[in-house]
Amino acid sequence: MVEESLITEEMRACIGVPTAPTVIHVDRTAIQRFCEAIADSNPLWSDEEYAKSHRYGGLVAPPTFLATHYLSGTRPPVPHKLTRGLNGGGEWEFFKPVRLGDVLVVTSQVVELRERTGSLGKMLFIVVEGTWKNQRNELVARFRGTTIHY
Repeated sequence: MVEESLITEEMRACIGVPTAPTVIHVDRTAIQRFCEAIADSNPLWSDEEYAKSHRYGGLVAPPTFLATHYLSGTRPPVPHKLTRGLNGGGEWEFFKPVRLGDVLVVTSQVVELRERTGSLGKMLFIVVEGTWKNQRNELVARFRGTTIHY
């Protein structure tokens, strides 16, 4: 007997469909709150005079600043009936610093769906790629990550 796949045609139709763009305004408060949350006191993120003397010429955000925005609604939805999920890992590439005053546009899309059977039963792996571009349409960062649902 052939088991039914977790991956439906409706789910397959999600592959390659970009999300609506999410716009992020990078302001001082957002950077400060993020740095406080992760207890990062690097003066590049908080001391304008110090940051001006550095190679970036002004305040920048920590690279991990982008991760909070990825997790807050820029992931594409994939309809499935599994109730549990976990982070299956990810890779980031950073191309430009995120600067105070930048306006970033985030889009993402599902690039792969696969399933496996584990000790708890069938598992669904959803692989997503996201991109962040600044107001000059320059690629700031790219992310490829996997979520595992079971």
